[in-house]
Amino acid sequence: MFAPPRDFEAKVTWPIATRKPSATSGMAGVHDEANPTTVAATDWQGKMTRHGLDRHGITPTAQVHWNLAPARLYEETFARKLASLVHMGALATLTAPHTGRSPKDRFIVRDALTESTVDWGAVNVALSPAHFDALRRDVVTHLGGRDLFVLDARAGADEKHGIDVRVVTESPWHALFAYNMFLRLSDAAHQGFEPDFTVLHAPSLKADPARHGTRSDVSIVVNVTAREVLITGTHYAGEIKKSIFSVLNQILPDRDVFPMHCSANVGASGDVALFFGLSGTGKTTLSADAARGLIGDDEHGWGSEGVFNFEGGCYAKTIKLSREGEPDIYRATQMFGTILENVVLDGNTREIDFDNASITENTRASYPIHYIANAVLSGRGGHPRHVVFLTADAFGVLPPVARLTPAQAMYHFLSGYTAKVAGTERGVTEPSATFSACFGAPFLPRHPGVYAEMLGRRLREHGAQVWLINTGWSGGAYGTGSRLKLAHTRAMVHAALDGRLSGGKFTPDPVFGFDVPTSVPDVPREVLTPRGTWPDGAAYDAAAAKLAKMFKDNFAKFSEQVSPEVRGAGPR
Repeated sequence: MFAPPRDFEAKVTWPIATRKPSATSGMAGVHDEANPTTVAATDWQGKMTRHGLDRHGITPTAQVHWNLAPARLYEETFARKLASLVHMGALATLTAPHTGRSPKDRFIVRDALTESTVDWGAVNVALSPAHFDALRRDVVTHLGGRDLFVLDARAGADEKHGIDVRVVTESPWHALFAYNMFLRLSDAAHQGFEPDFTVLHAPSLKADPARHGTRSDVSIVVNVTAREVLITGTHYAGEIKKSIFSVLNQILPDRDVFPMHCSANVGASGDVALFFGLSGTGKTTLSADAARGLIGDDEHGWGSEGVFNFEGGCYAKTIKLSREGEPDIYRATQMFGTILENVVLDGNTREIDFDNASITENTRASYPIHYIANAVLSGRGGHPRHVVFLTADAFGVLPPVARLTPAQAMYHFLSGYTAKVAGTERGVTEPSATFSACFGAPFLPRHPGVYAEMLGRRLREHGAQVWLINTGWSGGAYGTGSRLKLAHTRAMVHAALDGRLSGGKFTPDPVFGFDVPTSVPDVPREVLTPRGTWPDGAAYDAAAAKLAKMFKDNFAKFSEQVSPEVRGAGPR
């Protein structure tokens, strides 16, 4: 098998056009898309805008490429030996040693605009304006001496509440990532584009903690006042999209728009469903449903007119991906323009080994949302009728499906529970509980109560039903029990969304109190009651009591800020 080394150099086996870097900024030439053969290779600069890099204080000494098409970004990536061509046309990259987000290296500039609105603490770490200025000077100097790739796009399919985003990067494949993940613009929009927020992306620059006030050489810094994001020291592409998600989570509540870390899809009758969940719980998998249109797989806003996608693409986990289990996502990984991060390839065929986690468990695929056949290209939907909370309970305690009251919904939204399994992190020898408020605490600048209040109000206004779906283990904890079958989970979700569960019989869970259906079409009855799947009922009782205590201990920090009804909606 082929695993790219850390000094990853792609072996390009087919010829590509090469050219010498220009000594100018590259702003003079515009690629004529209609007559590409009439334009010299040195003029393939892409679609420029009238607002150039001078507005960002960058004085380029090398070439600047504006809004290049994916094929051109492929060429620039291969010319720099930054990726491998994958069987069927995708692009494989390596981001090691950073193969996931660096949450401890995320900062928000603390100033008059953010002082009273940001929930400062371990999640939202403050950086002084002086340290930001010092880091920014070094980032601008660094970028000014390199070939640059500029991508102008939009975050937010709602015309009133979206923002225009510019990404300036030294890496062509990161520009392709931004092309995939943000909403793509028309030619007319490119010409008049002026960014609301700008990401200055310098992955090869290392921050200096002594000079920049950072924790390490990695930094992801959001400056709301300057409307800028600085990223250094990490090639993990997810930092680009999540930094803008944090920006939207900060600014949209003031517009009465509820920003959500969730996927969304819609049925034939216009019934919208939301899927909240942390990484690994099935958010992308379950929303990519052939029977329903995909609005988006990760980030949405809920405003006065309904739900809208923040993004123009998907960023799916691919570990253990199969053609049979997730056909739509699998198909997308075989398409030109898709970026595969940290996957292992066959050395001869360049086919992907999706089961190989030797680089990381967090293998990813980035692709435009229209690569999913039933994508809702408008990125818009009405007010949700159903809200699904996803958890991968590695303790084997929670039922595979349960109906929540509004108070229980608020309790579990603030809890944001899932579990890590043994072996996924060094030193983890048994399942460990993870509580991430609102199913997205690392991306929430404001106090979780702000977002919970917005959810509660919308549930009351629109009467959406909330469901808890456990995609984790049954018959015992991880290592003893078995993972719930995806086919059964899909059947439960379908029954919940099409109304077949609502008219059935339910019984209260003896520990957590929520209603558990006594039957679900196409699902064995014995699967629905977790205690009955364990060979030892007493062992289940002990595990359930342990998990219930974890919930109570975690919720203690919210207990004084919620109503008695919500406070009493947790485990008994």
